[in-house]
Amino acid sequence: MNEDQPAIPEDQLHFWSFIDHAVTSVARELPDVDPLPMRLVLTLHRAANMLVYDLESTVHRPRGLSWPGFRVLFALWLAGPMESRKAAELTGMSRAAVSALVNTLERDGLVAKERAPYDGRAVLLGLSDQGRSVIKDAFTAHNAREQEWASALSRQDQETLIGLLEKLTAHSAHFDARHRA
Repeated sequence: MNEDQPAIPEDQLHFWSFIDHAVTSVARELPDVDPLPMRLVLTLHRAANMLVYDLESTVHRPRGLSWPGFRVLFALWLAGPMESRKAAELTGMSRAAVSALVNTLERDGLVAKERAPYDGRAVLLGLSDQGRSVIKDAFTAHNAREQEWASALSRQDQETLIGLLEKLTAHSAHFDARHRA
């Protein structure tokens, strides 16, 4: 425990107010740190986590899906049958995570596996009829929730934010940022 800094009562720190506290505290402890990028990354991370938690808890869990399960079904729905490694790449998950998840989705009758015609050792993942029905229903509800979130911004604000996020992610190539590929 840092004795130089008085404890802040728990009722004064909340999910969003902690960002202000963190930026102020770090700036005091490490004056050479740039607080603006820190605030940007903390805010972006918290907003993304809040959005994912909301979508998973209001849309996907009630349908028996997890967020990763939805992502795999979504990729298979839109890109068609693919190997696990491609599903991992498109969903930003590890191959091991996709492999374990696919076993559950197959057990639940949502995903089917079949040998690839181009290589008898390769296995293609695809949606079952039930999986196709589940993902369509889930995405319809998912998009309705996306619309609720996005309604805080004008269409122009949404396009601006998309452009800024695309610019931020494209810039990551300049400093060899790590990401799942």
